[in-house]
Amino acid sequence: RADIDPSVRFYCQDAAEEKLTIQQVYAAVNPATVLVVAEMGEKASIGTGVILTEDGYIITNAHVIAGGTSCYVALADGSIFDAALVGYDAEQDLAVIKAQDTDGRAAQGLPAAEFGDSDALSVGDPVYAIGNPLGVELRGIVSAINRDVDVDGVTMTLIQTNAALNNGNSGGPLINRYGQVIGINVMKMGMDRWSTASVEGLGFAIPIASSA
Repeated sequence: RADIDPSVRFYCQDAAEEKLTIQQVYAAVNPATVLVVAEMGEKASIGTGVILTEDGYIITNAHVIAGGTSCYVALADGSIFDAALVGYDAEQDLAVIKAQDTDGRAAQGLPAAEFGDSDALSVGDPVYAIGNPLGVELRGIVSAINRDVDVDGVTMTLIQTNAALNNGNSGGPLINRYGQVIGINVMKMGMDRWSTASVEGLGFAIPIASSA
């Protein structure tokens, strides 16, 4: 586990008046989006994370790092850091890890994301997802708010989106049109429970308002 500073805080900010283009959203958030690799013997779990603070606190999904014997993160600029566990909540599927160098010293000067208010979302708002399967922005809309989804016996209240998500997007940012992270992507619906038909374009994110 990482040594942590109990005074550390991150803040959700009011959205600016000016909406960003897709390219501007990507430029704003991609540097703060990291590859998360949890090593598990001969295998590895791969997901995405978002940098919370300049000194290396990173949020991801608990299922990305669960069972890992060690973990590292890679930034968009190619920098690689070891990552130590700060804590996680399996039921909410959230985890916080901390980037540090090989000597255990905290990272400094990392590009932290700006976080916004997920309660301000409306159905039909455009959103974007950045993650590691493709490494580019994927555009969609919010298709439902406060959707209760049963995940392994736990009911989670999530944002439903049709932004394209794949397995490696887990733990990555769902972003509003102001370049603010308003959700943490947690799952895609790959198969419905009543048939064997594949389900396309149905993903879910943990609202920042409930994970802060």
